[in-house]
Order: sequence, then C-alpha cells, then structure tokens
Amino acid sequence: MTPPQEGVAMDGEALIAALPQVRGKLQPMVPLAPYTWLRVGGPAEVLFSPADAQDLAAFLRETPGHIPVTAVGVGSNLIVRDGGVPGVVVRLGRGFNQIETDGRVIRAGAAALDARVALAAADAGIAGLEFLRGVPGAIGGALRMNAGAYGRYMADIFVEAQGVTRAGEIVLFTPDQMSFSYRDSAPRDVIFTAAVLKGAPDASDLIHARMQELMAKREAAQPVKDRTAGSTFRNPAGFSSTGAEGESQELKAWKVIEEAGCRGLRLGGAVMNEKHTNFLTNAGGASAADLENLGEEVRRRVMAHSGVDLLWEIERIGRRED
Repeated sequence: MTPPQEGVAMDGEALIAALPQVRGKLQPMVPLAPYTWLRVGGPAEVLFSPADAQDLAAFLRETPGHIPVTAVGVGSNLIVRDGGVPGVVVRLGRGFNQIETDGRVIRAGAAALDARVALAAADAGIAGLEFLRGVPGAIGGALRMNAGAYGRYMADIFVEAQGVTRAGEIVLFTPDQMSFSYRDSAPRDVIFTAAVLKGAPDASDLIHARMQELMAKREAAQPVKDRTAGSTFRNPAGFSSTGAEGESQELKAWKVIEEAGCRGLRLGGAVMNEKHTNFLTNAGGASAADLENLGEEVRRRVMAHSGVDLLWEIERIGRRED
C-alpha cells in the first residue's frame, strides 16, 4: 500500500468526499490507539471497514493513486505514531473473520485471530497449528510476517492466500509466490483477505494438551499481562553465540539487549520489560514517541556494545507529532 505522507494536514470529511462509495463503512478522524495493543497513537484521517473482499477491491480500484492507503490488523505488532495516519487506513472486520475446517485443511479470513484458528483446528483434530495459539494478532498479519513460535512458522502450514492489490485486483498466492523468509513474505502492495492452511490428523485432546504446554511455557517466559506489542526487534541475522556445551547458536535479540544494559531502561512511560528484555512496554502513560525513541536508544546502545544492528519487528506507521 502507499506509505503515509509526512506533513500533510488531515481533513477526514474532505477526504471521504473524494473517495468512492462503499458498502462498508468510511469514518473520519478515528483514534487508532484503542485498536493497538500498546494503546498509543493519533487518528486515521479516514478509517475504512470493507464489507467483503469485493467491496475492498472496488474501493482500491476506484481510489486515486495519490491517496495513501495503509492496512492494519488487530494492532498486536504496531506503533501508530502520535501525529496520526494520513489517507485511508483499512481495517478488516467481521466480513473477514470466518473459520472453516475440512479434513486436515482450515480456511480462515485475514481478520480471524491466530489463537481462534489454532483452537478451531484443535477442535477439528487438525494438528500442526498449535504454535498459533500463542502468536498475538490475526491471520493477515501472520501471513505478512511469516509469524512463528517454538520452531514452527506460517510457511510450514501454508497452502494459499487471497489478497487484493492496490490496483483492486483479487489475487491468489501460492507458496512460491509468498517467498516466506524470517519475519517476512514477498507480496507487497497487497492486503491479504484469507488463507488456506493445512495440518495433520490427530486426536483433539492431544492437540489441546500440547497447546496448553506451549501456553504455559509462553506465560513463564514472556510478559503476557503487560501492555506490549510482542517482540520488539528481530533476532540478528548472520550472528551466532556459543551455547553451554560449545555449540553454535543463533544469537537472540533479548541477549544482546540484556548485555548492553537495557533491561528496565525507561523513557517517559515506556520501558524495556524486566521479564523479557525484547518486549517494549507501555508501563502507563507512554506516548508513541516515548516507545519509538526508547527503541532507537536500545538500538544505539546495542550497536555500541556489540556491533549488532537490531532491526525493528514492530511495525511503525504514521507521522511524528513534531
């Protein structure tokens, strides 16, 4: 989608007048903070909730190309900057949260929560999707980020996805076209609307038991009750460390953050979580600037200490208030 523009005055009512009619809902100047897990950020100039994929496709096809369009999910991996998001923010709702199972295949709308998909698969006796139970967010974001946990990724269960391009074309994507990589997938300028995933047959009670084990492990290691957006930075690519038995291991972001002395580092209402140092946390009253600036300070300290250039995993959209 078109990146949000900087320095453009926002007038939601005027923008709606320039947009095509829709069957869904167009709303001017909608605060986005309530739609994010970190609860920060300014408004969307226009928030569009399409009725279905055809409504979204027609809207994108008829919307002038100079108008920025930004897609958001459930805000679990997102910082909306304090100045808000110019143009149109697309957020998929009820028309995109269906979940259906058939044999060992599960079909899910892009707005379906990852946890609900995992539970539906378990109820249907479909194994292999257990990791999604602990992945915050929805299927659309999981496709975009090749979401994963405990050694399993979306790429492992993916069959095909449907998406709508900025030109308003409804397109199907195969595994080769997705080109999944660590925390990324290839399609750009696309809003995913649905996915087909696959697993293997197994007893429902055994699948649920494995999910419970994963959830217990997650709760023991991560600040699940704090206001975070999941992992802040990607694990450094191309770096390794030596394990307890001398083997080479992939270097973890939390480790370099810890070694740089950033556990508990604060800026305004933002803090690097004491329980898990790769979780940027709104400890109360943080602004989006507090959170982003603290993240950048952590990046500077890690670079100075270990030479590792941490890359953001949290998406940041919109414009700074200053």
